[in-house]
Amino acid sequence: MQNVKKIVLAYSGGLDTSAIIPWLKENYGCEVVAFAADVGQGDEELEGLHEKAIASGASECHIVDLKEEFVRDYIFPTITTGAVYEGEYLLGTSMARPVIAKAQVEIARKVGADALCHGCTGKGNDQVRFESTFAALAPDLTVIAPWREWDMVSREDLLAYLAERNIATTASATKIYSRDANAWHISHEGGELEDPWQEPTKQVWTMTVDPEDAPDTPERVTLSFNEGALTHVDGEALSPYQALVKLNTVAAAHGVGRIDIVENRLVGMKSRGCYETPGGTVLLKAYKALETMVLDKAALKYREQIGLEFSHVMYDGRWFTALNDALLAGASSFAKKVTGDIVVKLYKGQATVTQRRSPNSLYSEDFATFGADDVYDQKHAEGFIRLFSLSSRIEALKKQGGQ
Repeated sequence: MQNVKKIVLAYSGGLDTSAIIPWLKENYGCEVVAFAADVGQGDEELEGLHEKAIASGASECHIVDLKEEFVRDYIFPTITTGAVYEGEYLLGTSMARPVIAKAQVEIARKVGADALCHGCTGKGNDQVRFESTFAALAPDLTVIAPWREWDMVSREDLLAYLAERNIATTASATKIYSRDANAWHISHEGGELEDPWQEPTKQVWTMTVDPEDAPDTPERVTLSFNEGALTHVDGEALSPYQALVKLNTVAAAHGVGRIDIVENRLVGMKSRGCYETPGGTVLLKAYKALETMVLDKAALKYREQIGLEFSHVMYDGRWFTALNDALLAGASSFAKKVTGDIVVKLYKGQATVTQRRSPNSLYSEDFATFGADDVYDQKHAEGFIRLFSLSSRIEALKKQGGQ
């Protein structure tokens, strides 16, 4: 074991991190400071957390409110890139990790710690995301990952470990699902989801109404943007976090935002997960609809390329990199044109854009109309098509000449 005196642990109060505190003290002979991030996972997840950490052996417990920073500085910039991992995943877990790890480093500096610790397993993506942030912001601090060191392999092992030390826990030997929640989404893994042929049961979903049980009457919500930032929902000025909370509430009631996917983890294996991102689904749909009004063909194509690349940058935990900064700068330049209003209809699990307007709109009814117009001479299209397809014409003529 390395010689460390004070460790800051990313603490959730769950079974894993409850066992990590005494394990660190026993195996490293050090002081353990617990750090918990409030990223909008819900008050019930944070209730009694300080007392629980101290009872487990932590010398201090810092609970840091990151909700507004998370939405403003990580979620909203990601929206401007249009990033969606592998075509479906809206990156909810991925987006939360850099803001959490950054705050953990800040706590470590504040308390004078010489090491950082997380409870991520050696099979997942989160270990990479946390440790990549640590490397970028605190390369001088030692990183400890108990799941890669200790010999415990199951929930039963962890429960027995805590029982031997008379440390109370509300966890049980049976845990059907592994869940991770924040202001943007909630993820579900484990249980029947480990069989890709098994349809998720109703007990998997916790955030959204079953679309089959959603209201029979659709609801419309208006989102207003200014230079890429969501500023109003239904005419009400809201902070980034408040806006997301409102969209979550409205969209979840209509069963919007459920996906069931098999994804490629960074560490090489595939995993099956179900995700609920109600407000985020509406927000991304609205943003992309407004983009189609204000960006020309070439600009939109390039923004789409940014989104594809950025989805992997975010998923792979490379937020604090030069590539991340460059991609965000490119997306930000396009976002300056994204101002206007979008109406989204919510109905039975679907979010459908129905109305669009922008002062920067490139749409012109005068040019696009199928009726009579005085601005577009259709005869001009012939020359355009001839030049546009000229290379194909030349190639075909050469083939004919060679026959």
